[in-house]
Amino acid sequence: MRILTCPAHLQHLEDALRSSLPDALPVYGAVLNINRGNPGDFEVAVDAWPNFGAVLARHRGEAPLNDCYRNRCSAFYRDVGAYRALLESPGCLRWDSAFHIFGLQDGVLTVSQDIALAKGVELEVTEYYTYLHPDPSTLPEPQLDPDVQLGTLSPAHVELLNSTWPYGGNVWSRRYLGELLRRFPHLCLQDPAGNLLGWMLTNSFAAGTHGYVVPTQRRRGLMRALTIMAARQAHGRGFPVYGHTATDNRAIQRLLEELGHRRLPGMCYFVLHNPALARAAPGAPSGRNA
Repeated sequence: MRILTCPAHLQHLEDALRSSLPDALPVYGAVLNINRGNPGDFEVAVDAWPNFGAVLARHRGEAPLNDCYRNRCSAFYRDVGAYRALLESPGCLRWDSAFHIFGLQDGVLTVSQDIALAKGVELEVTEYYTYLHPDPSTLPEPQLDPDVQLGTLSPAHVELLNSTWPYGGNVWSRRYLGELLRRFPHLCLQDPAGNLLGWMLTNSFAAGTHGYVVPTQRRRGLMRALTIMAARQAHGRGFPVYGHTATDNRAIQRLLEELGHRRLPGMCYFVLHNPALARAAPGAPSGRNA
């Protein structure tokens, strides 16, 4: 295993991952952020250099063993054997901690399953669809009612974000969402009195996340407007426009498809290792995880 720190090597990795899109999207997004100031304090581990066969993007430093929000990694491989060897390398992962690995390739799931079986580690697997917009410059102009304004989220809004996020509700998720607000682009809509109507965040992997419109403001086209504005924002920064949706969320899937996003073949696998430990996060409701 090798951690890449040289700017030239990281730029070379970015170029190599670009040629492997869309499979490399979650790692590519993380590397884009690393090469543009590294706001998420991430690093990338490879099995070898320069002829790498596998890449893992992860937070630098240590986190509490039950913090599966900070212990979140994205993976891409050219060779599944190299990926397995990377995950089994000393110091690559804390297999006694709660952590996520996610990616768009089947081996992201099967390698975790094989290693977990050998180590006696419990897994919890969630499958998502991934949507990518091929040409965000073709998106229409967002349409907003005159009483809707573009606003800014602040740390004072973190409690609301945490309580409305299906994967939130605990101390670690609150800290995670606060870090996203401080470090990555986001959008919100508000009324003339400054009351929040809806918002959309961006995560460490450059994917859109936690898009939400308050229940009393739905069916006004606010999520459509947020989706368009977030896509234009990402495209203007040179980032891909993509995100993950629950497989049963047909409303969001229809919206994305109407706007020209394309659903990628296959699934995005979010693999939570040691879910019982994750559910022990302070304030975590029983059965809830990230």
